[in-house]
Amino acid sequence: MRRTTIVLLSVAGVLAGCLGQDRQADPGRNADAKDVTLTITANAVAGGKNARGADWITNWVIPRFTEAQRAKGVTATVRFEQNGAGDEDYKTKVALDFKTGGGGDVVELDGIWLGEFAQAGHVRPLAEVVGADVVDAWDGWRQIPAAVRGLGEFGGGRYGVPMGTDGRVLFYNKELFARAGLPTDWQPRSWDDVLDAAAKLKALPGVTPLQLNAGTAMGEATTMQGVLPALAGTGALVHDDGKWQGATPGVREVLSLYRRVYADGLGDPVVQQEAKGRDRSFALFAEHRIGILPESDYFWRSVVEPRNGVAKMADRDAVVGWALIPARVPGAGVGGQDFVSMSGGGVRVVNPNSRYPRQAWELVEFMNSAEAVKAALAGGAQVTQRSDVNDEVLAGDPMLRFVAERVLPITRYRPGLADYPKVSAALQQATADVVSGRSPEEAARSYHEALVRAVGEGNVAWG
Repeated sequence: MRRTTIVLLSVAGVLAGCLGQDRQADPGRNADAKDVTLTITANAVAGGKNARGADWITNWVIPRFTEAQRAKGVTATVRFEQNGAGDEDYKTKVALDFKTGGGGDVVELDGIWLGEFAQAGHVRPLAEVVGADVVDAWDGWRQIPAAVRGLGEFGGGRYGVPMGTDGRVLFYNKELFARAGLPTDWQPRSWDDVLDAAAKLKALPGVTPLQLNAGTAMGEATTMQGVLPALAGTGALVHDDGKWQGATPGVREVLSLYRRVYADGLGDPVVQQEAKGRDRSFALFAEHRIGILPESDYFWRSVVEPRNGVAKMADRDAVVGWALIPARVPGAGVGGQDFVSMSGGGVRVVNPNSRYPRQAWELVEFMNSAEAVKAALAGGAQVTQRSDVNDEVLAGDPMLRFVAERVLPITRYRPGLADYPKVSAALQQATADVVSGRSPEEAARSYHEALVRAVGEGNVAWG
């Protein structure tokens, strides 16, 4: 009997998973319910990981949302499922919840996972889950720039609402620029402009002119701060028309850029090999020993922030400049752009398994309202998904305002596909090969071969 029970339980588990994936979404399910229970799932926990977000959900979102529902004659009970796990563990847990027909009604995901979850059938377009007319009627969409809305989109469908984002720029040291005879209001318009400035900075003793993240020790920082913005500057995205960029002209141009930086002594190859090389680059910049550093706005608000930064820079506001990342040449960027950027961020989705999809969507709307987004900042300054909030809270921070106004309209996002980490690792190795002395052509061939092994030849573009 014990063996029979185990078998039956196993079959039940499989059936539950099938039902969870195959059940048709019903946007009108329990739409008129007056007694509703909803759960928010997020990788945040009081006193631990993303504690500020956990505090916001517990002490601001839940009481105010339930009060607003009460005013409409609805008794809403909202629970918060806190998590403090590593990102991959949280991802696995949420995927299992979706697969077995469970999970929170509103779930926070890293945007990089969205495509993978969509392809698995774990999440579905909001139009299917909530109803196209309901989703389209939300006035908040008008406050989220089209490029930022892309964080919650996949395959032409809109799956969720972005929770916030960032942008990548070229940070530079105005004091070092002045010493090298360069303009302190610098804005390069091509890769050659950047390299020319770096060549002049090379004359300053003890200064690394341009630290372009490379190699495997830097991990995803190599891909996001270096390779992908450069690739966008050639007019290509790492995944396009259903295929990954193999040894294409764009990839070869990016690797040639790395070769020019490191063969000419404009970057420090030793930093790329250190286990904490990115942290080392932060410290060197704060010590006025790096001239140009491509980074996200995180660098400004959390790294060299004068009071609480991890590499405090007392003279940050006077010394640190920023510029848009130029395309290889004007107009050569993705979409014909002169300047490019890459961004990341999270997204909130409505669980297709929700018993109360319409009410869950109301909760998503509420959490992404201007009032709620401002409350989530807890008095701090950070780029949000909403233009109206950014206009207000970033008024006193010129760098973050620059990102909101100039970077977000032109930015792009990583493809949220399961194979992306393999592709990213192969790109990191390709840059490591170039830094160590291999030619861009050799590195591109090795990268292409590694990519074919990882994702299959039919999924790789060849230039």
